[in-house]
Amino acid sequence: MNIVCIGAHPDDPEFYAGASLALWAAQGHQVWSVSLTDGRIGHHVVPPDRLAPLRAAEVQEAARRGKYTSRILSFRDGELEPSLDARKRLVRIIREAKADVVLGHRSVDYHPDHRYAGLLLQDAAFMVTVPHFCAETPALRRNPIFLNMMDRFTRPAPVRADLPVDVDAAMDRKWALLDAMESQFYEWLPWLDGRADEVPPASDPEARLAFLKQYYSPWLNWAAESHRGALRRWYGARGDDVQFAEVFEVSEYGRQPDEAELRALCPAL
Repeated sequence: MNIVCIGAHPDDPEFYAGASLALWAAQGHQVWSVSLTDGRIGHHVVPPDRLAPLRAAEVQEAARRGKYTSRILSFRDGELEPSLDARKRLVRIIREAKADVVLGHRSVDYHPDHRYAGLLLQDAAFMVTVPHFCAETPALRRNPIFLNMMDRFTRPAPVRADLPVDVDAAMDRKWALLDAMESQFYEWLPWLDGRADEVPPASDPEARLAFLKQYYSPWLNWAAESHRGALRRWYGARGDDVQFAEVFEVSEYGRQPDEAELRALCPAL
């Protein structure tokens, strides 16, 4: 399969879906991680013109570790809009990849870039099959399955676990992806939370990795705890013991798979 994960920022695909991306890549599928913006304003010290190439280098290192392909578009961090230009660029990316599955944000989110990335995904979902839209890139003959990545927002509705992925066996890979993005997970996000002084120095990579796991495990464990019923239905008794999960919701805007097709798609089955 050809699987494309669309995030608003460098690190979004890895944080919300990184273990699944790594599992799919290990199974021989073609996997792309795409960031719509350059991540240039996501730091409290590093100036934007220095941060953008730094984030690009980090996301490429994550892709190397995960054995998939990464791409960053040139829209400026914090300034993404659901424009016609952005819609066309997203349509071209999905077509060029000949995508079977596309993952992305819901349009319900705290961050405007996430919300607009979700809207762009909705806008692209039908247009990828329309031959005279972006006619220079051949249209897809079959609409991909569009999957919304997990989030914790509940209004107007919480995310559904249509595809719950047990990622316990792949968490070492996911931690490695996040560890590659030092400016995000060891600097910017801890600073935002007022916990920058808890981060071990770069000279002690083992302690930093331990911090990473301790700091982010509660959020990532939330997906398993919140969707325990879906895990039990998919994995039987094993579902009671899953600690980490990545869950995805089938978007109404793409092709509608039945449960048998979703189970065939699941990289943990």
